[in-house]
Amino acid sequence: MRKLESLFRKNRAWAKKEKEKKPELFTELSKQQTPNYLWIGCSDSRILANRIVDLPAGEIFVHRNIANVVVHTDLNSLSVIQYAVEVLKVKHIIVCGHYGCGGIEAAMEDKDHGLIDNWLRHIKDVRRFHAGKLAEISDYTEKLNQLCELNVIEQVRNVCNTTIVQNAWKQGYQLDVHGWVYDMRDGILTDLDSCISSNEQLQERNKKHEEGYDRRQYQAKN
Repeated sequence: MRKLESLFRKNRAWAKKEKEKKPELFTELSKQQTPNYLWIGCSDSRILANRIVDLPAGEIFVHRNIANVVVHTDLNSLSVIQYAVEVLKVKHIIVCGHYGCGGIEAAMEDKDHGLIDNWLRHIKDVRRFHAGKLAEISDYTEKLNQLCELNVIEQVRNVCNTTIVQNAWKQGYQLDVHGWVYDMRDGILTDLDSCISSNEQLQERNKKHEEGYDRRQYQAKN
């Protein structure tokens, strides 16, 4: 049986280097975690939450899946959100998508991808909700980028509608839910101006969402 010894060697070298920089690092990390942020991102191997925002280990609690989707029947993501909010007491939940996402592109295609199509159905629903707006965009990459952003905004609303976040707000807990997108071509994050901090703001966002979102108008303002 292969043991991937090269990875173990890299691990030992990394641990030694980290301890040389900060001898007490692993002792401190082993005691507890007190992150302020929950990051809900894509499983893409090129995207590492801590590195993107230049924070050390222990600062961000992370949940990842294909195309950063939050589904109300997914006990995995719901359990992560509950633990983050009720136990870790995070102050911010960040839903972060990224341009060039394979899940977004697969959801845009009208062909069979196998088992994953059941998961992509949630993104296809976002595509269907905004079919008119997407049809106005002729450039395919631009269309994918629009769907990527629309998906982030939809998932932010899904997070806010969970009983976990709703109960936190009812109890007066300060909790902000953000929608970001990451561009791998330059390493830059963009805030999609979708931060929600209360149920009242959620209702306002729902109204604006029904009126339609156009990334070209958003870009023009920013």
